[in-house]
Amino acid sequence: MMGFWKYSILVFLGGCSYGVVSTFVKLAYKEGFIVSEVTGSQYFCGAVMLWMVAAFVPKRRLSVKQWGILLISGTPMGFTGIFYNQSLGYINASLAIILLLQFIWINLSLRYVFDKIIPSRKNVIAVGIILLGSFLASGILKNGITFSWIGILWGLSAALSFASFIYVSGRSNILVHPIYKSAIMTSGATLVVFASMPPLFLFNGALTKGLINYGIFTGLFGSVIPPILFNIGMPKVRSLGNILSASELPMAVLMSTLVLRETVTYLQWIGVLFILAGIVYPNLEKKRVSSVYSIQDKS
Repeated sequence: MMGFWKYSILVFLGGCSYGVVSTFVKLAYKEGFIVSEVTGSQYFCGAVMLWMVAAFVPKRRLSVKQWGILLISGTPMGFTGIFYNQSLGYINASLAIILLLQFIWINLSLRYVFDKIIPSRKNVIAVGIILLGSFLASGILKNGITFSWIGILWGLSAALSFASFIYVSGRSNILVHPIYKSAIMTSGATLVVFASMPPLFLFNGALTKGLINYGIFTGLFGSVIPPILFNIGMPKVRSLGNILSASELPMAVLMSTLVLRETVTYLQWIGVLFILAGIVYPNLEKKRVSSVYSIQDKS
């Protein structure tokens, strides 16, 4: 049972890592960099860093088919960045992040459609708690919303892509080192981003004007740490993985307070507590079961 908690913590930290990215993205936008530059540099720097680390881990020869599967498995990660950034062009961040959090129930739906796994009652309750918390924590009650059907479509597309990435991370059965696997998957994501947003930043001097710094930070927290932690933890926690990943929003709120010095209302902090409660709730039964077995072993 201790192994389950270890993997749960890894997935939780992977979600937290994603929550750090939005802060650096906002800082990059304040510096005048555009969406294609920020998104492209994130995935490019992430892929480079992963391959640098992957050079020192054990590797096994993969077939062309296995390479193709892993590259394709990484494309939802790239689509998530593209769709989410597109949504921000039509709707404000408060609504965009609520739409992105819909990945939680979408992931449960994917498991039901493809694996015929019916969500447990505690998971459904947890999803409801988290979505209520996301509504409060996003600050939408303070900032209001900018309504746009196109923006909503982009936001829901980002949620679907992220749910697909989590689903794939929990099902990949290709036995290869998590870092090596993450490097290939992130390369697939990078190719998708470059196909949608030509990497002009590699040639127009943006990197030497400060973009490289944001690329490294967003790449580390958005394209390096999460794939590695998800590839390690998701296969072990399965249905709880998408719930644990909701830690992204609480971390985003915390970072906006500490780094951006943004004002966070009491309602937003209450929303954060709701999200954390929703994450903890499905694991309570695991803890109780673990305690029962522990008592039985001692007796």
